[in-house]
Amino acid sequence: MCNLYSMTKNVDAIRRLFGIDPGHDRTGNLPSMPGIFPDYSAPIVRNGDGGRELVLARWGTRHPRRR
Repeated sequence: MCNLYSMTKNVDAIRRLFGIDPGHDRTGNLPSMPGIFPDYSAPIVRNGDGGRELVLARWGTRHPRRR
């Protein structure tokens, strides 16, 4: 799964694609990301109190707890 995902569009294109109001963009100045890896921050769209919002979040599959 490494280097399977990338983000080459700008944040305005992402907001238009998912219908996100600019006031609900919590990512700031988001650069393009040629490689998005598990356990790293990446932009996600989630449902918030005021509608859809764009935020940075750690994503990927859950790992079992280490002892």
